[in-house]
Amino acid sequence: MNFPTAVKSGFRNYATFSGRATRSEYWYWTLFAFLLQAMSSGFGDAISTLFSVGLLLPSIAVSVRRMHDTDHRGWWMIVPIVNFVFSVKQSDPNLNRFGPPAPPSL
Repeated sequence: MNFPTAVKSGFRNYATFSGRATRSEYWYWTLFAFLLQAMSSGFGDAISTLFSVGLLLPSIAVSVRRMHDTDHRGWWMIVPIVNFVFSVKQSDPNLNRFGPPAPPSL
């Protein structure tokens, strides 16, 4: 999954906590959120806060779906070290309790 597709997927699945998110989707979304926050900080506190609130729910959702992709419950995302370890772990290539794996990228 490339950067624009990951960002579109993040907004398309704004509050979807079921299913799975690939490693690339998670990390591209994280990069997008970081860059948007960094750019918005130059526009003042109100704009920065608005972007923070707007990105909070999709960021949580993509994190939960990433945990599902490694066949772990989404609650693991609240433990920072465990969240990082699971987010860099390879995806479960088989059907797991959270659904089928993402189709291969072209």
